[in-house]
Amino acid sequence: MADHLDIVFAALADPTRRQILVMLLEDDMAVTDVAEPFEMSVAAISKHLTVLTRAGLITQEKRGRVKWCKLEPDAMKETSIWMQAFGQFEAVDLDAFEAFLENELTMLPEESAEE
Repeated sequence: MADHLDIVFAALADPTRRQILVMLLEDDMAVTDVAEPFEMSVAAISKHLTVLTRAGLITQEKRGRVKWCKLEPDAMKETSIWMQAFGQFEAVDLDAFEAFLENELTMLPEESAEE
């Protein structure tokens, strides 16, 4: 799993590749259409697409003479699950925690005296 995460994060590290993924959220696209909004050659975009393909984030297929790119929706599932593990820790309101402790500590002697 660690190797796959490394490959996915390396692919996502580049802003051009992230933008390509956003574009493919809309629909499948021909390589030439993917390259259009960028100020780089189709060959340079093809290299980015190869990285995304190797990471399993997209697939490419030839339809006639045109190569099409398709986003793989489940490709980041494993990565997302790994990242969610870090979201389980919520920020602690230390002032509220201190007030809670003070309240609990002042209640303890009263409870003990009643017993």
